[in-house]
Amino acid sequence: MMDVQTQKIEALIGEMTLEEKIGQLQQCGPSLVGAFEVSFEELLDMMFDGRISQEEFGRLMSTAEKDFHEEDLRAGKIGSYNGVGDALTANRLQKIAVEESRLGIPLLFGYDVIHGFRTVTPIPLAESCAWDPDLWQKTARMSAEEATAAGVHMTFAPMVDVAKDARWGRVSEGAGEDTLLNGDYGAAKVRGFQGEDLSQTDAMAACLKHFAAYGAGEAGKDYNRVDMSKQRLWEDYLPAYKACVDAGARAVMPAFNDLNGVPCTVNEWLLRDVLRDEWGFEGITISDANAIAECVNHGVVADRQAAAKEALQAGIDMDMTSNVYAENLAGLIEAGEIAEDLLDQAVYRILKLKVELGLFENPYRTDEEKEKRTLVRPEYRALAREAATKSMVLLKNEAILPLVPQQKIAVFGELANDPGQMTGAWAIGAQENDCVSLVQA
Repeated sequence: MMDVQTQKIEALIGEMTLEEKIGQLQQCGPSLVGAFEVSFEELLDMMFDGRISQEEFGRLMSTAEKDFHEEDLRAGKIGSYNGVGDALTANRLQKIAVEESRLGIPLLFGYDVIHGFRTVTPIPLAESCAWDPDLWQKTARMSAEEATAAGVHMTFAPMVDVAKDARWGRVSEGAGEDTLLNGDYGAAKVRGFQGEDLSQTDAMAACLKHFAAYGAGEAGKDYNRVDMSKQRLWEDYLPAYKACVDAGARAVMPAFNDLNGVPCTVNEWLLRDVLRDEWGFEGITISDANAIAECVNHGVVADRQAAAKEALQAGIDMDMTSNVYAENLAGLIEAGEIAEDLLDQAVYRILKLKVELGLFENPYRTDEEKEKRTLVRPEYRALAREAATKSMVLLKNEAILPLVPQQKIAVFGELANDPGQMTGAWAIGAQENDCVSLVQA
C-alpha cells in the first residue's frame, strides 16, 4: 500500500505535462550576459590560454549581468538552480515558481558549500588531519546554518574521492589518500549538513561526489581516464562513497571521468547496479556541470540527443546546466526511443527530495533578515579557529615557533598580500572583506 506522501507525489506527476516533467530534471545555471564578443565559455578559454590577462577577464566580467531565464521558470521548464547563494534572489525566483507557474512546484537551490559558506573552515585536506568526526560534523552543521539562511537547499559536498597522486588539482577538496579517513570524514559531513530532520529550515541535502574514482585519473590530470581492476575499485575507492550513502546522503553526483572505458555519467553498472540495487540508494542523482553533454567529447555517443538518452537510461535524474535533457528528452520520448516511465521515476525522486526538505509547505525557508543575522556569527568564527588549530600539523619545530616581535620574516609572492586568497579553494560563498592577508596579519 502506498503511503500518503507517495500518493501525493504520484498524483502531482499525473497532472504534469511532458514539458513540465522534463523541467524538473533541469538545473539551470544562470547565464552571464554582458559586453562579450564571444561566449562566456570562450572567454574563460581565452584567459586559461593566456590570450587575455586575468585583469582583462575581470574587467569584462564586471560588465556582466546574470540571466535567470525567468520565462522558462514561469513555463515550468526549470526545477532547480545552481549557484544562487543569497536569500533575496532565491526568494524572488521561488516566488515565480510557486505563484506564477501552472503547478506551483517549488525550486531546489544547489550550491558548492565545500568548507564553509561565509565562515570558512580549513580546506577538507587540512581539516581531515584533525581525525575528529565530531569536529567535522560541527563545522558542517555551521555551514548548513549559514548556507540555508542564504537560500541554499543542497550542497555539492562532501567530496570523498580517494586521491593518491598529489599532482591532481582537486586534492584539496577531499581527505587525501586514505580510504577509511575519506569515509569517516564524508559520513560526518553528511550528518552535519543534513541534521536530524531534513525538513528543518537549517538543514540541507548532502550530495556526495564524484562517483566514482575521480581522484584516480591517470598522471593526476583532471578528467583523465581511470582504468583499474574491480578489486582495487571496491577496496580502495568505493568504500568512502558507501559510507556517505549509509550516513543518509540524499544526492549523488557521478564523476566526469570514465571508469574502465565507460563515462561515469552514463555508467549503468555504477549508477543502477551498484548504487541503487546493491547499496539501496533512494535519493537523486545529478550530473556534474555540463557532464552529460561532455559524453560527446568522450566519444561514446555521436551527439547531444544520444547523450540525453544514455544518461537517463543509465540513471541520471537531474542535468546540471548542459540543457541536454531540456532540448532532447521530449523528442526521444515522443519517438519511442525512451519510455516515459523512466522519466517519471526521475521526476518522482526529485519531487520526493523537495517534499523531504519541506519545500511544498514552506518554500521560503529564509529571508534577508535571517541571512544577515546568521552569517559570520562570533561562535562560528570561534569554531573555525578551533578547526584550524586542531588541523595544523607541525612536523618539526626547530626553535622557530612561537614567533617573537624581534624576528625578521621574509614573505614572498603576490598572493601573500591578497586577502581573497586566504579562503582556500572552492570557498565561493566567502567575501574578501571577511579576510586579512598574511602580510596584514
